Amino acid sequence: MYPPVRKRYGQHFLHDPGVIRRIVEAVNPRPDERLLEIGPGLGAITLPLLDAAGRLEAVEIDRDLADRLEDLARGRGDLRLHRADALRFDLGELGEGPDLRIVGNLPYNISTPLLFRLLAAHTRIRDLHLMLQREVVERMQARPGGRPYGRLSVMIQYRCRIEPLFTIGKGAFRPAPKVESAFVRLIPLDAPPVAVHDEARFGTLVTQAFSRRRKTLRNALCGLLSEPEIRALGLDPGVRPERLGLAEFARLSNAGGGTHRAGDGNEG
Repeated sequence: MYPPVRKRYGQHFLHDPGVIRRIVEAVNPRPDERLLEIGPGLGAITLPLLDAAGRLEAVEIDRDLADRLEDLARGRGDLRLHRADALRFDLGELGEGPDLRIVGNLPYNISTPLLFRLLAAHTRIRDLHLMLQREVVERMQARPGGRPYGRLSVMIQYRCRIEPLFTIGKGAFRPAPKVESAFVRLIPLDAPPVAVHDEARFGTLVTQAFSRRRKTLRNALCGLLSEPEIRALGLDPGVRPERLGLAEFARLSNAGGGTHRAGDGNEG
């Protein structure tokens, strides 16, 4: 018996056994690893993860579902449920160390801000295995010039290796969403692929550029860089931001000066 769906939480409960098996195999949890599940819902992934690892942290905003899940998991391992909003949950509560593994079926309505929040904690994370709207995964791996390419593409590619694993049909969920989903693995990089002197400025510049993506570079970056400064970098001020790659955005950011800071994950 499925509980009432709370639309404000963007709930779609995974029920397909084949998809669940593929997800758990992709995560490949080991005993005593530090695992965090975001949005466990009815426990379709939670319980097999718990069986494999022996312990699991989980963040669930729906208190009724959290209570139900605690009952289901009783006697199967050490499940520590945090009744909280994932957008506000402090990963620091889980302790120190760079080995946290995150698994989640991210609600479509908060997936992008939640991704940026997780990126901000990249030094704590070993990998992320996430179910997302397929369009979001396409945006993550998009290359310059295409319509999906944007702020998310640049910032994810700056911070992570992206490994799309498989798509998930609408029928794998109850209620069925209106769009297809995809399962992706993100692995935070030891060092970004380009040198950035000031990550806060880099995040601000990328955000401003894509908030004005239909404008030319000279207009999109108004207040950050002048047209002569853009030309001095060998870039055409008349192109649109969506034509620039990660290396070009790094050059634009570095042209503003500033000293290098160890990555604080501030994505602007």
